[in-house]
Amino acid sequence: MDPVVHFEMPYHDRDRAAAFYAATFGWQTQMLGEEMGNYLLLTTALDDARPGAPAGAIDGGMFPHRPDMPGQHPSVVIGVDDIAAAMRRVEAGGGKVLGEPMLIPGVGRYVAFTDTEGNRLSMLEALPPPTA
Repeated sequence: MDPVVHFEMPYHDRDRAAAFYAATFGWQTQMLGEEMGNYLLLTTALDDARPGAPAGAIDGGMFPHRPDMPGQHPSVVIGVDDIAAAMRRVEAGGGKVLGEPMLIPGVGRYVAFTDTEGNRLSMLEALPPPTA
């Protein structure tokens, strides 16, 4: 079973979005730089808070809205062991993979897709943990 590991949403104003989620829900925000696509990380449950957190609590992020890119809506990210195999399963099941996987430095390989109902989601094959 491949779990939901992250959620994403577009933003029009990163500072405004960060202030909203911090003030409204108490989420922690971290603004990443241009090298990470000006991504806004959203922490919704801290590790030390997990015992009291709802089961399955996940963190997320926000990306800059771009008018030249289709399908910019809130979506979930599904963790997969093998992104190439998962892409084949999406296509075989009637979905459509949107482009080629991109490498997110220090995170893993990521690609968006649409399901048979037209929902935009994405998949992430995490990098292996560093060896000590």
